[in-house]
Amino acid sequence: MALLKDLYCSVFYNQLSNSLSRILPEFDQQLFLKRIYTDDFQHMELKQRMRHTTNAIHEFLPSTDFPRAAHYLTQLVGQFKKDGIAGELVFIFLPDYIECHGLEHFHASVEAMEQITQFVSCEFAVRPFLLKYGAQMMEQMQRWSLHENHKVRRLATEGCRPRLPWAVAVPQLKQAPGPILSILENLRNDPSDFVRKSVANNLNDISKDHPEIVIDIASRWKGISKETDAVIKHGCRTLLKQGHSKILKHYTLDSKDIDCIDFKILSPEVQIGDHLEFSFQLRNKSTSAKTIRLEYALYYKRQNGKASRKVFKISEKTYPPSETIAVTRKQSFKLITTRKFYSGIHQLSVIINGTEKERLDFNLV
Repeated sequence: MALLKDLYCSVFYNQLSNSLSRILPEFDQQLFLKRIYTDDFQHMELKQRMRHTTNAIHEFLPSTDFPRAAHYLTQLVGQFKKDGIAGELVFIFLPDYIECHGLEHFHASVEAMEQITQFVSCEFAVRPFLLKYGAQMMEQMQRWSLHENHKVRRLATEGCRPRLPWAVAVPQLKQAPGPILSILENLRNDPSDFVRKSVANNLNDISKDHPEIVIDIASRWKGISKETDAVIKHGCRTLLKQGHSKILKHYTLDSKDIDCIDFKILSPEVQIGDHLEFSFQLRNKSTSAKTIRLEYALYYKRQNGKASRKVFKISEKTYPPSETIAVTRKQSFKLITTRKFYSGIHQLSVIINGTEKERLDFNLV
């Protein structure tokens, strides 16, 4: 199986050195490749190879003149485009260079990020600037939210997410997300689905610390357009999984006159690597059609013996009055890198419109 770190390979570095030679006077391709292929290169992981590439390029750029170096970086992006090279993950060394060497040069860095993010996203590079420059950087992101290019607009919302995965934390945005809200207002009905998805993810981040803010936004944005309604729904996904009463009310999701019957775990003993199977019947006893959000919760046993709850969505749709349907589902326990399984008693429950029904035990061996 190909590894992400292998994006940094001989084909890539030959391509990169060819492009660098076209924009840098007196660029020494052989010396550059020698700097890349050090004795420990093969043992480096993805982010190490990214930073290693950043450091190698720095040796060939004006090391004491960042604005000039940043100009060469934007020229390099232009050269990539001339050479028919598309922006991909491997080019994250470009924003990494700005993060490493541009922090004391606000205006030159901002100009470079605006250009480079149209080739490869600068969402991670912007984080140290938010920490150092605070309001000034947020004002810049406000301007970016009105940019003609959708990738720059997306940087405005993705870069200021309070809980952006794998990124440097920005505590002030997590504690007080007010400065983010005007950016989200600008982009709530953006023509790009790429941007709207980022708005939803930003809302979902905010909801984890400030649910009332997001519930208020959901109320104000409701009905603006079908696209904005979709943004709200995706942005409230954590609140829905938590069964937050106000968001359930917002979507008129109640469990009255809905029964979960004949709930069974069909595989009460599950081996790690296999799957759990369960079934139940869902009955709408109401005399009118009802929207039902159907989920299940797994209580994973942790190393300390306590349980960790994770909610999985089955469906959300409207059921006719007096209808009963049978539901059967499987849950995988195949080994994955993001979760470690521990043998012993686990639990499973069915959730109907935010209300958790009976829990049943099963044994993971």
